[in-house]
Amino acid sequence: MIRLRNVHKSFGGQKVLDGLDLEVPDGKITAIIGPSGEGKSVLLKHLIGLLQPDSGTVEVDGESIIDLRRSELNRIREKFGMLFQNVALFDSMTVYENVAFPLQEKTSLTKEEIRERVMSALEDVGLKNIEDKFPDELSGGMKKRVGLARAVAPNPKIILFDEPTTGLDPIIKRAIHQLIKDTHAKFGFTAVIVSHEIPEIFDVAQNVAMLFQGKILQYGSSENIKNSKDPAIKQFISGSLDGPIQMMR
Repeated sequence: MIRLRNVHKSFGGQKVLDGLDLEVPDGKITAIIGPSGEGKSVLLKHLIGLLQPDSGTVEVDGESIIDLRRSELNRIREKFGMLFQNVALFDSMTVYENVAFPLQEKTSLTKEEIRERVMSALEDVGLKNIEDKFPDELSGGMKKRVGLARAVAPNPKIILFDEPTTGLDPIIKRAIHQLIKDTHAKFGFTAVIVSHEIPEIFDVAQNVAMLFQGKILQYGSSENIKNSKDPAIKQFISGSLDGPIQMMR
C-alpha cells in the first residue's frame, strides 16, 4: 500500500498540496482526477520520491520514503515502473533497446533473459516485429505501447501513469485504456493513473480520487465518484462552467 499523510508542498510560496491524505490499495487501479493546475503530476512525483514534501509523510509498503539516502531510495524505486506523459523514449535507441534499458540498468538478468522479457513485453502490448525500429518511425499510439512495455518488462509491483492518453485520438485512447486494463489483469500490479479523460477513466479505474485545492476532495469507487453530490466533483465530471471550480486560472 502507498500511504500519504498530511502532505504539504509549495513552490515559490504557492501551495500545491495542502495537507493531502491518500491511501492507494495494493493490486488495484486508482485514478487521480481534478482540474488542470491542481498538482496531480506533483502528487505522482511524491509517490516515487522525485519530489519531497515540505511536511507530511509518504510510505510505500509501510516504509517512509522521506529523506532517504540515494541508495535506499533507489531500492524503493525498484518496485515502480512509470509511463510518462511524453513517453520519454530514447530517440537514439531502437524499440528493443528502449524496453531493455531498465532491465540492463537495474537487474542482473543475462542477455538471453533480457531478450525474452523484452519480446514478451512487446507481444503483451500488441507490438510484434518492430523491435528494430526507432521512436521517430512510430505513431503516437505505438510510442505509448512501447512505453508501457518498458514499464511492465521489469515486472514492477507498482506502475504510475502520468496522463497516458494525452494527445491521442479517441480510438487510440480507448485502445490504450483497454491495454492498461488487460496488462493489469495479467500482472496484477498496483496502478496509479493521473487522467483528464472523463468519463472514460471510470471504466478503467476501480478507485478514483478527486484532487482539488491541494486536498483529496473525495475518494471512493468509480461508481461512487461518478454519482457524487459534491458540487466541485459534479461540475468537473459534467464540464459545466457553473460551480466552485474557476475555469480561468
